[in-house]
Amino acid sequence: MLGQFPITTFVVQVKHFESTLCERVLDKKKPSCILALSALGKIRMSPHMETARPTQSQSFSKSPFGPFRGLLADAIRFWEPRRLLYNFALSAVAVVWLVATWPHFRPAFTLSSLLLLAVLALLANACYCAAYLVDIPMQCSSLSTVWRRRRWGLWLMGTLFAIVLTNYWIADEIYPFVR
Repeated sequence: MLGQFPITTFVVQVKHFESTLCERVLDKKKPSCILALSALGKIRMSPHMETARPTQSQSFSKSPFGPFRGLLADAIRFWEPRRLLYNFALSAVAVVWLVATWPHFRPAFTLSSLLLLAVLALLANACYCAAYLVDIPMQCSSLSTVWRRRRWGLWLMGTLFAIVLTNYWIADEIYPFVR
């Protein structure tokens, strides 16, 4: 809104006339910039135009899926940053197996085996999503405040189970069949 700016702001804009506003007012010749500044005073006295208030969007609690959205957002904020640690732990297990038994796994480095490794990684991440099946109902229960403080235990148990399952899978299903 033009009427809210002080006149000193416009003096800075007409600086290229090499004089101040006071000198211009005393001159007999009125340049157009001074007329624009005098029109500014008329604009300032005019009433402000009222704008309509923006309508408020529906909050989470008013929409039919509102409570579920809040629970899902809370679950995502907890579980997704920890997915990186989970993937790192499983990758570390695979790398330790690879380094510890290097000559044995050398023939396994083919394009088809890397594709199978990618499928196993996708399956491991799909299993990680099972945490949501426990987390969201627990958030709806009467134990939700206790659950939010202790759900790291589910993450720890799930990650340890995944590490044990990865070791078993490599030792029993993959290692014997690599030739």
